[in-house]
Amino acid sequence: MHKKRSCILWLAILAVSSLLFVQPTVATAEKPFNFGLLLVGPYNDHGWSQAHFDAAKYVEEKLPDTRMIYIDKVNPADRPGVTIPQLVDDMVEKGAKLIIANSDDMKDGAREAAKMHPDVHFIHISGDDVLTGKAPKNMSNLMGRMEYGKMMGGFAAAMTTQTGKIGYLGPLINEETRRLAASCYLGARYAWEKVLNKNPEDLKFKVTWIGFWFNIPGVTADPTQVAQSFFDTNYDVVISGIDTTEAVVVARQKRQAGKTVWAVPYDYIGACEGGNEVCLGVPYFNWGPGYVDMIKSAMEGKWTSKWEWLGPDWADINNPDSSSVGFAPGPSLSGEAKKALDQFTADLGSGKIQLFKGPLNYQDGSAFLKDGEKATDKQIWYLKQLLEGMDGQSSAK
Repeated sequence: MHKKRSCILWLAILAVSSLLFVQPTVATAEKPFNFGLLLVGPYNDHGWSQAHFDAAKYVEEKLPDTRMIYIDKVNPADRPGVTIPQLVDDMVEKGAKLIIANSDDMKDGAREAAKMHPDVHFIHISGDDVLTGKAPKNMSNLMGRMEYGKMMGGFAAAMTTQTGKIGYLGPLINEETRRLAASCYLGARYAWEKVLNKNPEDLKFKVTWIGFWFNIPGVTADPTQVAQSFFDTNYDVVISGIDTTEAVVVARQKRQAGKTVWAVPYDYIGACEGGNEVCLGVPYFNWGPGYVDMIKSAMEGKWTSKWEWLGPDWADINNPDSSSVGFAPGPSLSGEAKKALDQFTADLGSGKIQLFKGPLNYQDGSAFLKDGEKATDKQIWYLKQLLEGMDGQSSAK
């Protein structure tokens, strides 16, 4: 009897041990892969931050085992004194295994946090730490080749303007914002000279910087007032380089007051909403494919630190599953301009048109590219000045 009871007891222990061994494995398989998203602006800003938020929702759809944790308005005005490492610590405590920092302004904080959490993966948007060798192995950089989208926006503006004066509503001044403003100018100049056959000296392209990615009262210039100033001084198209939609809002107000004006917003595919009568189109980011690729590699243990500068899918620049940069033509873009834009886009994709090709000078007249010289990625990425023919500051100093 004693032996029988011992046998039964051992069988029971083995059964319980077996359950204890299996259950954690099952729980781990069912546990979602949490990823954190730090947004510089509101998640619903109809601009830069919403494009990232929507991309994170896309990740949850395409990779069902994932779950987003997000904190928006991560900027000195909305969260004074709060640091990126503090926010990352909070996300890691909530189970985040990968963190996305969505602004160039978060560069130093994201790098610091990545070093503090070597077992967590980090994606820093628009930075270059991997390129310069400053990034730890658990960090990657991701950016879209918005230069192409901006060229399309500038092209649409030049095809439409009746005054020959195009205003560019810029954020702060750095290498990224200079190259994007310059890309707009190059697209506009191409349309003006090569398609419309007009004198290049008759095209005016002015950049006014507000000092940050969106309006911070008392800190930045007011983008509403800057846009109004453009329209009030005979600039009839305003291209936005900021994260929010003031260019379209003001253009719509001016149109309702009887002015014939247009706008080209930025960042978010839905940025034309509410301004159909003035919106020529929007160059926008589609972060979803890049996010899925990097997050999937982290989930599968295949992570590598890399710098990705992803361009359009030239077969279909508006394909949500493959194109990191798109251009959505606006309702107010004429049929003739749309036809010319389609051809321009096709020629960019085939390489027939290369706008970052010499001769090109910097704003101060010094050579950027010699005659026939094609710019390298690094030359474009680290653009030192605005280009000759552009009006506006090249430096904040």
